[in-house]
Amino acid sequence: MNEPTPILEVYQVGPTTIVGFGGRDVLDNVNVAVCRKEILELIENVECETLAFDLTGVTLLPSGLLGLLTSITQQAVNVQLYNPSDDIQEVLETTRLNTLMEVKMVEIPKVDD
Repeated sequence: MNEPTPILEVYQVGPTTIVGFGGRDVLDNVNVAVCRKEILELIENVECETLAFDLTGVTLLPSGLLGLLTSITQQAVNVQLYNPSDDIQEVLETTRLNTLMEVKMVEIPKVDD
């Protein structure tokens, strides 16, 4: 059986691990269970203390993915959100999720192929 295509791209690993969606917008049809599995395996494999999500280019986060991000905070991992759009920032403020996850505007280093 073929493995599903990874949803997340890993930009940096270590105590602070940065993942993102490669500038792609996240659609409602994202498989949250597959995404959760990817994230939990990554947290375990690289022993990260902070998991940062680069949201550059993402204009919408489905509610299931927001729930997933919230649940990650219960894994003894600090969750940071980088470069959320104005719309995503508004949702984070309205839901008060910005009190659980640090929101930052940062430049993400490019990964050389």
